[in-house]
Amino acid sequence: MTPAARFAPFEVGTARIEPGRLALIAGPCVLEDLGLGIEVAREAKRIAADLGMPYVFKASYMKANRTAAASYRGPGRDEGLRDLAVVRERVGVPITSDVHETVEVPGAAAVLDLLQIPAFLCRQTALIEAAAASGKPVHLKKGQFLSPHGMLRAVEKARAAGAGGVIVTERGTTFGYGDLVVDFRSIPALQESGCPVFFDATHSVQRPGGTVTGGERAYVPTLARAAVAAGADGLFIETHPDPARAKSDSESQWPLSELRVLLESLLRIRLALVDATYLTGKTS
Repeated sequence: MTPAARFAPFEVGTARIEPGRLALIAGPCVLEDLGLGIEVAREAKRIAADLGMPYVFKASYMKANRTAAASYRGPGRDEGLRDLAVVRERVGVPITSDVHETVEVPGAAAVLDLLQIPAFLCRQTALIEAAAASGKPVHLKKGQFLSPHGMLRAVEKARAAGAGGVIVTERGTTFGYGDLVVDFRSIPALQESGCPVFFDATHSVQRPGGTVTGGERAYVPTLARAAVAAGADGLFIETHPDPARAKSDSESQWPLSELRVLLESLLRIRLALVDATYLTGKTS
């Protein structure tokens, strides 16, 4: 199957997800305040536009999966969705956030351009069906506990319920009690779904457990480059102007000031991959 035929293009707001163009979903882990959201969205949009990458801004309005009860969870559904709508209006970017329960979906779908199903909830049939039935595109994060082929059923649920496009994202697999590993065979395996497959470069370096979730940010470039070399269609990157002071995932978010350099290196790999395909006559 040729890359051009592997999935049908679809729109996420003003961004077009299509074969042959490396796409980007990026933003802070959680909405800390409106000013931060606008700052990150503007800079990420500028970088993505310069590099020719379709871009969607991501920030969680409410985090359900927290290590400790006292951990910051975000502004909440109503305030968070209002802030995300302001980011989209002022910056001119499509927006996405995660939904955790079916009751959240109608309000979220009225604001968001892409509904994200968190990895821990990727087997929740009613949630997937509700998100898909909204008619908005759905972003399915692969569970840390699932094989790539186990995610194909989640895709089937979303399509059967009428999703206006589906993205699947690899984000590492639980190994032991305090680490995640990435099997890059998952990129082509997930592509069997006929969906664009993204790689979550920042959650994949997390070290779950302890009083807060840790991470090894230094490995983000290594894993992202491997994913693009394996044929990923897009990147999911949580980014923050000052990760050490972030209210969530401070050890795994990528510095906003270093986002351009990282993406440029990934695009060079993508270009080399395309050139190799033309030279050898082989297709993925």
